[in-house]
Amino acid sequence: MAAGIASGVTGKLFAFMQGPSGINACLLAMQQAGNPGGGFAPAIEVIAQNVAPELAEKSLAMRYPTANIYCEKVANTLKEKFRSFSGVVQMVIEVRYSQDVLEGLENALEMYADAVAQAVDGTRGDWGDGMFYSGGYEVSFGAVKRGGRGFLQAARIEFAVGVSRS
Repeated sequence: MAAGIASGVTGKLFAFMQGPSGINACLLAMQQAGNPGGGFAPAIEVIAQNVAPELAEKSLAMRYPTANIYCEKVANTLKEKFRSFSGVVQMVIEVRYSQDVLEGLENALEMYADAVAQAVDGTRGDWGDGMFYSGGYEVSFGAVKRGGRGFLQAARIEFAVGVSRS
């Protein structure tokens, strides 16, 4: 049951993030508003998979920036006692950005993370199929590493989606 719930929430979130008010739409709106720190690519490649950057670069034709969407944890807390599943699904959108120089890397990643956070915030409410997102997220930034086009940095946007199923 947990696998079906995890893939269902991931699929729904993936559709939202690629939709008309998704990540790339938020990014375009930020660019049109003249957000400082420009000079970054106009689109993020959205992927519904939890794969390490090192492995992805070896087995996939990677284009940066990317937004990897995946379920990190499923918790059936039985908040509603007579449901077969009533709990939360911990979702992660990991934004990875790479460029050949260190200068400006962190600023560009912060802009992409901001676009993702705006897109996630725009999905508040009932998602249908017993899924709902009440809002709130946490953003964390990782250290710069070697990878991609020379230097690679990632940001994680984490949030919980409520699920209630009979």
